Amino acid sequence: MAERQPGRTDRADRILDAAKDLLLRWGYRRVTIDEIARHAGVGKGTVYLHWRSREQLFLAVGAREAVAMLTAVVTAMRDDPKEIALHRYLRRFFLEAMSRPVLRAIFTRDTDMLDRFLSSPARRPLQSAKLLASRDYLEVLAGHGLLRADLRPDGLDYTLPAVMFGFFGIEPFLSPEVELALEDKADQLADTLCRAFEPAQPPPPARFAAAAPPVIAIFDRHTDDYRRAAYGASTDER
Repeated sequence: MAERQPGRTDRADRILDAAKDLLLRWGYRRVTIDEIARHAGVGKGTVYLHWRSREQLFLAVGAREAVAMLTAVVTAMRDDPKEIALHRYLRRFFLEAMSRPVLRAIFTRDTDMLDRFLSSPARRPLQSAKLLASRDYLEVLAGHGLLRADLRPDGLDYTLPAVMFGFFGIEPFLSPEVELALEDKADQLADTLCRAFEPAQPPPPARFAAAAPPVIAIFDRHTDDYRRAAYGASTDER
């Protein structure tokens, strides 16, 4: 787990709060480092003490949102080992992402808000398919009989993200007549994933209990990766 320096991190959070607020209000194209610094009550040079460029600062905004999202995911897994099931994990992931405006904009590819940032090389560390189709996570599920026996984790690199991002990507194209609450969409996603990728018979609770510790460790590492992307020099390895 990454350990943060309180004073430096508090200042970084203030800058990130300002950048997020302006991003949501004005969109990526209009927000400048000068405006962010003014909004945060710091000098422009102070912003560059944390992030080398405007793109890296906005990457940090998204990464911090991902930390909050993954923290909620891991907390749920610690409270109930059955939350590590593919359909339950991705249901919660979907709910958390769609409830956070910055992440929602990233996953639904909101060009009005994010503009050129969507194609920026700086956001490659935030490519969500890498997280969603995590080989390590799927290997643990497969090893504990929590995936269909005929599936190989490395064979899901395309199929699983295609299904998952279909649920995100369809948002801009939905007819106004499709009136589904976010929870209902998440339920339909979970049902699709369960039927497509998991055993026909629900596995016994003991399998989830055995698989939960390594799965949680994987997502703790993912969370630390995103935390480092958010805070950069504000984080140290123990």
